[in-house]
Amino acid sequence: MKFYNREVELALLSQGDKLKNTRSIMTMLIGRRRVGKTTLALQKYSDDLTIYLFVSKKTEQLLCEEFVSEISSKLGIKVFGAITRFEDLFEYLLELGKTTPFTLIIDEFQEFYRVNPSIFSSIQKLWDLHKNSSKIHFIACGSVYSLMKKIYEDIHEPLFGRADFKIDLKPLKPSVLKEILLDNDSFSADNLFDLYLLSGGIAKYIETFVLHRVFDIDSMIDFICSENSIFLDEGKNRLIEEFGKEYATYFSILSLIASSKTSRSEIESILEKNISGHLARLENDYNIIKSIKPINAKVNSKVQKYEIVDNFLAFWFRFIYKYQSLIESENFQRLREIIKRDINTFKGKFLEKLFVEMMKEKQHYTAIGSYWERGNQNEIDIVAIDDINKKLLFCEVKLQGKRANKNELILKSKKLAQAYKDFEMEYKILSLDNVKDFI
Repeated sequence: MKFYNREVELALLSQGDKLKNTRSIMTMLIGRRRVGKTTLALQKYSDDLTIYLFVSKKTEQLLCEEFVSEISSKLGIKVFGAITRFEDLFEYLLELGKTTPFTLIIDEFQEFYRVNPSIFSSIQKLWDLHKNSSKIHFIACGSVYSLMKKIYEDIHEPLFGRADFKIDLKPLKPSVLKEILLDNDSFSADNLFDLYLLSGGIAKYIETFVLHRVFDIDSMIDFICSENSIFLDEGKNRLIEEFGKEYATYFSILSLIASSKTSRSEIESILEKNISGHLARLENDYNIIKSIKPINAKVNSKVQKYEIVDNFLAFWFRFIYKYQSLIESENFQRLREIIKRDINTFKGKFLEKLFVEMMKEKQHYTAIGSYWERGNQNEIDIVAIDDINKKLLFCEVKLQGKRANKNELILKSKKLAQAYKDFEMEYKILSLDNVKDFI
């Protein structure tokens, strides 16, 4: 699949590459797994050499041996003597950068915590000592959000304040999904929604669907639920290591959120335990869920719900994790039948999410969110506020527009509308038929 979008990120990397001719530059590149960080970092934005090092689960000595081999091969030089400490290797690279400008990419940078946590202090010491005389663009890539934020943004950590640039790589936007589908002669409103629903804009998932040319929901479900599918273990592969020994509790919480148990009280009543700490870590440390409040709620309001940020993980916990017994018994046909039976119920919330994403791309509104009152009364799917032109848009979202009633929407919005008396009000019923109007 060709490389799509990322013009802003490439421009920033290119800027860092140019600036390294003045002094060494450090870029922090973070993003969830599979979003395309490595592919971005390896794009051609420099005429200088690039050294790519991957921090795998090995001892420091074995990693250094592997790194030395890669450096020797890439730069065409022989490294004399045995280097068994990364501190010595990093100093060697900084010295080399004084005569040979190059880009250094270290992938899964946060894994140095497992290898030897003191490596970060060594990098800080050597960077401060050599950065003004060396000419390296050092790109530190990481997918464990909490650890990368800690490394670079915790004032008590050695690399705090050392990054010259920060890229928080986001999933591909709906307009890019449209471009991908057009390039594959498969664009339709349904296919756009289905691709968004099951990929969430994550580059690796999109690449896999494009490779196998599955773009409609039935084909995607058949593909995901096939024997030996890489998608069946995706949730475990992405999260068990991050969660550690408490993964079972986290998985239970995420499974309940994916099944529409979205309030803390609902989840705690089922699990029969206090989960406030777990929810805080899922949101702030792992960046897997986010709390949502009514659009006009006060900052300290306790009226809130939770949703899983990643579309595919929401799907995985709703269907794959929930029906793990069918996978273990290799009853993939029954799994497909259940998903296809229940998928429309699951789809509704994500059609709302798609419209919100498309509205954000248009940049016509200063705030976009949802609205409800205590006890989940008077729920409104989308409320978009334009403070500049004093306009307020209320939207009801249905897979089939004929099932919605505009008069009911107007009644539900009455209390919120009172807070914006001098605004022009607009009411819309949105369905799949309206997708092409926004994209």
